[in-house]
Amino acid sequence: MSKSADIVIIGGGVIGLSCAFYIARDLYNGQAQGKVIIIEKEPVTGAGATGKNAGGIRAQFSSPENIIFSLRSIEAFESFEEETGSPLVFQQCGYLFLQSTQDQVDSFEKQATLQRSLGVDVEFLAPDEIKKLAPALKVDDLIRGNFFSRDGIADPGDIAMGYYNAVKRLGVEVMTDTTVTGLTMSGDSVTAVQTSRESVQCQNVINAAGPFAAEIAKMAGYDLQVIPVKRQIVVTGPLDYINDEFPMVVDVSTGVYFHKETPGLLMGWADPKTKPGYDESTDDDYTDEILMRTLERLPRLEDAEIGAAWGGLYETTPDHRAIIGKAPGINGLIFVNGFSGHGLMHAPAAGMVIADIISGATPRFDITDFSPERFAKGALIHETNII
Repeated sequence: MSKSADIVIIGGGVIGLSCAFYIARDLYNGQAQGKVIIIEKEPVTGAGATGKNAGGIRAQFSSPENIIFSLRSIEAFESFEEETGSPLVFQQCGYLFLQSTQDQVDSFEKQATLQRSLGVDVEFLAPDEIKKLAPALKVDDLIRGNFFSRDGIADPGDIAMGYYNAVKRLGVEVMTDTTVTGLTMSGDSVTAVQTSRESVQCQNVINAAGPFAAEIAKMAGYDLQVIPVKRQIVVTGPLDYINDEFPMVVDVSTGVYFHKETPGLLMGWADPKTKPGYDESTDDDYTDEILMRTLERLPRLEDAEIGAAWGGLYETTPDHRAIIGKAPGINGLIFVNGFSGHGLMHAPAAGMVIADIISGATPRFDITDFSPERFAKGALIHETNII
């Protein structure tokens, strides 16, 4: 069996769904029947890396492209119901980056200068101001905190479901529980996507396969610099001292982050010793390390009940920046990959620029530094503000 479409999007996470939304809405004016197909290997969309995300959304980055992507995406999240027709609780509690050494202060002050120049009104908070914002925090070793009030958290499932409902109304076909098994090539052009169910003839393929992006690219003979790495999250039971205004806290010294997760706390940390791969199993030692690092900053956590822990995959690149653009030397293959833990927060902007690329228009945001060719050229600019 076979079918055809103009565009096939491989991956039904938040990136693929966002791409489908902006393509269907802006290019096909809501008449995408038979034109756009999403292929998702899981039984439902948003069940992979998207569903295991911590839900953070921030504009405090060290590179201008990431900042711009964040600001435009924050606008989209702020007007999510108006755009998609689905409600979204985007709790703009802010991100608070805690600094305890002068080197950290100097680095974050430099970042703030760039961020402010692009419209991110970062505040510098003294330890007493940090304590007022989040009374449960230990602050005696801190020098300063950087805080932006429009940053915040949202439920990844709500974002994915909002986009899913919207694309279905716009006529996008979603093939779930379907594995991509190959790409059909005619010379240097992709002409079809082979799946576990049927073949789909198409003109363009958008690789939005998240941690599995390199495997998809390899089907077309391209070496995509995306590596899957496990990250782990822990949540507690109810904590009466974490109120609704509690920010997303990032302790720069320990690397741990945590935010309110009704009715308790969600915590995470990127273990640098984790080897690349697709393993998502929960490691008890990893969990304990997250708890101990959080306990250093939040002493009252000592009596907390641990509710759950899980692993999920980051799709990382060598410079921790996304790969967005046409595949060099391959017609009809477009990459939107490698967000290095920032896919949820950058999904709206990513979908917008992919719609621009498909239409032949100049992308509305400069994506030069996201080019797939930068690795071969050695033109890497590392994003340093990663979690």
